[in-house]
Amino acid sequence: MTKSRSWAVRAAGLAAVTGLALGALALPPATASAPAQPTTNSIAAPAWDAPAIQAKASQELPADLPGGKSVVGETSPIHDPALIIAEDGTWYVYSTGLLNRENGGTIQIWSSHDEGTTWEYTGTVWDRIPAWIDEHFSDGELPGNLWAPEITEHDGTYYLYYSASRFGGNNSLTALATNTTLDPSDPDYEWVDQGLVVSSPATGLDPNNPGKTFNAIDAGIIEDADGKPYMAIGSFWYGIFLVPLEWPTGKPVEGWQAQTVNIADRFMPGNPVEAPYITEHDGYYYLFVSFDSCCRGADSTYKVAVGRSTSVKGPYLDKEGRDMFGGGGSVVLDSHGAITGPGGQSVFGDYLAFHYYDGSNEDIPYFPTLGLQKINWVDGWPEFDQSVELPAVQKQPKATAVKAGKTATFTATATGTPGPVAVWEVSSDGGTTWERTGTQPATRRTDEGTYRSTLEFTAVPEQAGVQVRAIFQNAHGKVITDAVGLSVKP
Repeated sequence: MTKSRSWAVRAAGLAAVTGLALGALALPPATASAPAQPTTNSIAAPAWDAPAIQAKASQELPADLPGGKSVVGETSPIHDPALIIAEDGTWYVYSTGLLNRENGGTIQIWSSHDEGTTWEYTGTVWDRIPAWIDEHFSDGELPGNLWAPEITEHDGTYYLYYSASRFGGNNSLTALATNTTLDPSDPDYEWVDQGLVVSSPATGLDPNNPGKTFNAIDAGIIEDADGKPYMAIGSFWYGIFLVPLEWPTGKPVEGWQAQTVNIADRFMPGNPVEAPYITEHDGYYYLFVSFDSCCRGADSTYKVAVGRSTSVKGPYLDKEGRDMFGGGGSVVLDSHGAITGPGGQSVFGDYLAFHYYDGSNEDIPYFPTLGLQKINWVDGWPEFDQSVELPAVQKQPKATAVKAGKTATFTATATGTPGPVAVWEVSSDGGTTWERTGTQPATRRTDEGTYRSTLEFTAVPEQAGVQVRAIFQNAHGKVITDAVGLSVKP
């Protein structure tokens, strides 16, 4: 079963259990680029009558340390995240579209303006699946959504690869769209569909095995040392293949079938390997893949494995010297704590983006969620911190009394692994209801290894009696500080 098929089954089960449509949970009606309305995961201005509390802007964040990166805001449903960081510092994630053409079913876009900590839904690439894709599948079931995007940049053009398939088989395709900017507010912003890149079943890949083919989903783009592009692609079937491309089209070279290399195959029942992504680091090419079964909620066995090679064409060997074309692959990220089934990964710089099934989600347990890790390169291999420590408050905020027009300050400190992020909330009805502040201050790691956040804002008389608290959260859970009050003197 392909990953999108099993995700569809799992998502349908979630919708049935909760009584919610997957798309209706967090997204607006179909639109090409309109942002989502605030949800329980969003950081929005409070709705009470007094002026919204706006935190003062935080100073520039220190450089991330290797390890898990806690994320807040709108981080689900995200599946198969493709990460890219634009020149202006905005982080973007492109992810699989919603089921049953909810919100158009096309590739979703998410963005962060604080170095990957706070995320918001930005929209979709298009408001509907391109008509030519429906024509391609016109002899049977039409794709309910677009899958597994990949985003890369070359010579000022952004190349967005995406897939469509018929559930449960390898009648699949990967296609391409291009843009000159990632900023939806730019007047030149437009995703232009460039049509088909590859489809499957493919022929002519191996003269000694005419039946050898790949499943044409899960593209990942890499350039070799000479700037020649390649596309890693594949899911189950005969594993992972490397297809030579050319710029500026971003499509396969002429006669690509005979030049395609089969770089990973587990040679086991079902051949559960997919989601290839190749990145270069210090003279080696690293092939990241997802092993085993995704999309089964708490029962998912997805995990991230890796091998490396001095040539983009392989062979890719794992830490024990085993060839990934033959069952090799060192597992570097697996289920731990509330993170179940991590995989569907991409790499940008030293950051690994992946999805996982969130055991700490109290509303919909094991909902597909964005995960981020900064890679720790040790002796030429990527390592990921999988230690688990639930957030714990070390320093409670204190009640504050200030004159109107002066700065009110609240500070709280916590521990946890990954390092927790504080989200500040306010209440104007004695703690009966809470709303998140209109902006959020940064959470910083202290020299003592704790995590501190300070909420500062200019107090006005209407805010007298407001209560303030912080929620520290990481991928494994959350903890809430004491609620403390604000007194505003005339």
